[in-house]
Amino acid sequence: MHKQYTLYVDGACKGNPGKGGWGAYIIDPEQGKKELFGGAEDTTNNRMELTAAIEGIRACPRSAQLTIYTDSNYVKRGITEWITGWKAKNWKDVKNPDLWQTLDEVTQGREIDWHWIKGHAGHEGNERADQLANKGVDSLQSTPSSQSDKSNDKKKVTESDWLLDDPFGLDATDSTEEADLTEEADLSEESDHLEEVEEVIDEISDESIISTPKAEIKAQITENVHIKITETTNPQVGERLLILDTETTGFYYQDSDRIIEVGAIEMINRKLTGSSIHIYINPEKPVGESENIHGISDEFLKDKPKFAAIADTLFAYLEGAEIVAHNASFDINFLDAEFERALDKKLSAVCKVTDTLAIAKRKHPGQKNSLDILVKRYEIPPRDRTFHGALLDAEILADVYLAMTGGQVSLHLDQQQQKVANTQNSHLNQNSQHDIPLIFPTESELEAHQAWINTFKEKNEKDSLFAFAEAQLLES
Repeated sequence: MHKQYTLYVDGACKGNPGKGGWGAYIIDPEQGKKELFGGAEDTTNNRMELTAAIEGIRACPRSAQLTIYTDSNYVKRGITEWITGWKAKNWKDVKNPDLWQTLDEVTQGREIDWHWIKGHAGHEGNERADQLANKGVDSLQSTPSSQSDKSNDKKKVTESDWLLDDPFGLDATDSTEEADLTEEADLSEESDHLEEVEEVIDEISDESIISTPKAEIKAQITENVHIKITETTNPQVGERLLILDTETTGFYYQDSDRIIEVGAIEMINRKLTGSSIHIYINPEKPVGESENIHGISDEFLKDKPKFAAIADTLFAYLEGAEIVAHNASFDINFLDAEFERALDKKLSAVCKVTDTLAIAKRKHPGQKNSLDILVKRYEIPPRDRTFHGALLDAEILADVYLAMTGGQVSLHLDQQQQKVANTQNSHLNQNSQHDIPLIFPTESELEAHQAWINTFKEKNEKDSLFAFAEAQLLES
């Protein structure tokens, strides 16, 4: 039998960023208890939480069975849910990638059972880990830096860590630093769910809603923690286009396949507004082989809402917009089927639909026109698409749509500037007379041209376009 160890890990930070400490309280039923701590001068709370988990695991034999308790949802959900997606996108846009990669490395080949526990709730193990973390901070008064976080000692962290670095962006909601919210009402006693929401709020920040009251944020999270809607950061006036993509359990909406992910980003006047919606959905059936395409597992989706629970919110966001999708009939058929089951409504009845695949076929007949091919054809900067994802594909499609339909206006001339430019060009055209010289080919050039035409006909057993054009001219 493998020995079983219990670990309580915690981090602390005075300032976030600021001086930080980590603590690991390890219980070995045979050898007793072990306490570890350390600190760093310039760090964040999330880095200390991660370091505590790393150092605690390292201190245990590789053959041991570990039960780990952390009061950080950032650590627990990151290592159990989000890390697969992070690795699939090669850690792009992930905060603290050095520590996440280290934690991933030290957990490989180990048997670990992760648990979230509410902090400062009187649990003996968690309280001791918290004391050790603060002891790590205090140790910095005599020690310039902790030997466990040397890589972070001279690196000033200039921004708050954001819990929503998960590749899916839906497992929490936007919030601000706890320091920005201390004057708002504390609703942590309302229910056990609100207590966990409080923990999520304390670990995330988003500059876009700095002024949002804490009570309002909690209400938004409590209403539906799995719906991620970002507000516009670039307001525009005009018709809404929603660049949309879905992921599903299969190809046949008529044969019980269901939607598991929806992502859409808003565009007005050919400019992204910053607004988007992103939702993961429990399909109420196994994802099957489709997991090989999108990388979304049954395990990940089991706690996600069913479509009926998010239908009203999603329909309200999409309603009235022009939906732009690649092979749009696929996405619209699935959405129509889902909305009919949940709301007895059809999205196609309230939205105009534009299919970028149809546009691509008209512009490039007889060629392949997948999203990947179009990205290469229009020289759009590549993104990692090891696994498909609805929001990622929507972002890529936005670039493709702009490129196929004329691209963005690079000079950003306003109407008056454009009017002046057109007037000047018209004036030049009216007052400029140019004789266009005619340059005739030489005898040697004509002979070389005829030789090429003859060679082409011998090789291909048909006339070239030049020979055909010459024949047409002679006939006329």
